[in-house]
Amino acid sequence: MTTESLPAFDQHELIPAIIQDAANGQVLMVAYMNREAFQKTLATGHAHFYSRSRKKLWKKGEESGHVQEIRSVAVDCDGDAILVKVVQHGGGACHAGYRTCFYRTSSDGRAWSVSEPKIFDPDKVYGPPKR
Repeated sequence: MTTESLPAFDQHELIPAIIQDAANGQVLMVAYMNREAFQKTLATGHAHFYSRSRKKLWKKGEESGHVQEIRSVAVDCDGDAILVKVVQHGGGACHAGYRTCFYRTSSDGRAWSVSEPKIFDPDKVYGPPKR
């Protein structure tokens, strides 16, 4: 594999991005990048993603102010996933109000519990949910 082929976007022109806290290794979120989001991330030093549901490019923190400053970007051995180490600014990475999107855990695979403290009120950051 040559460096020109990295990363390898899928048939939808997307690649999964694992976002990890650069200081402590905590996985904050998983999102998708298209080529434009990947290039903007590298060019600006701030995380950009592609929303599959909204079908648009977005900068992490554009609404909340909870931006992710890039420390490093790595690609896995197959070139089909990337690991982005960040400094999380302004609170949490999760739109539900938690530092990490992985705030629910289970020890038996049946019962799930919230294992992280909520650090901000999403209604105050994003407004009340639209119904």
